[in-house]
Amino acid sequence: MMIPITLSSFTDSEGESQDICSPLKSRIMIIGKLTDSARIESLHPNFGRVFNYIKELSNIPLESEQIVLDGENLYINHALIDGTPQDKQLLEIHRKYIDIHILLEGEETIGWKPTEDLLDESIPYSPEKDCAFYTDTPTSFITILPGEFVIAFPEDAHAPAIGKGKIHKLVAKIRI
Repeated sequence: MMIPITLSSFTDSEGESQDICSPLKSRIMIIGKLTDSARIESLHPNFGRVFNYIKELSNIPLESEQIVLDGENLYINHALIDGTPQDKQLLEIHRKYIDIHILLEGEETIGWKPTEDLLDESIPYSPEKDCAFYTDTPTSFITILPGEFVIAFPEDAHAPAIGKGKIHKLVAKIRI
């Protein structure tokens, strides 16, 4: 099921306003199924590239850690990780990239809170890693299954990889 969204602009890491989807405007991550991704591919020029590439993959070698599609502008991280308990996972934010979390195997819960509402920074923002961490409690949680995805924009603080057992996933990184 797709959550209706609207999204127009955000401020990038240099403080510049970026208009990627006018005249839409959003307050929550996008959640959907790979089979329905065409419905949101027009929101960003690289969404279609990511979804089409992933749909065409027949098998991802487990030793493959990163798939580079366009240098630092567009790449996909491959992860096979152990799930983290909900009360132990930190919220993370990014300023330079949009994340698309695509679950391949397992079950993953992702916490969410608006970036503007964050209060308790635990690891300051690193421009090199494009990441900061917060100990705030997420205001919402979504559980995804294989073949489903979550898109997190800079406005979306998110706590991924919550779950039990192995989580096998891809995280596409799209530079803003």
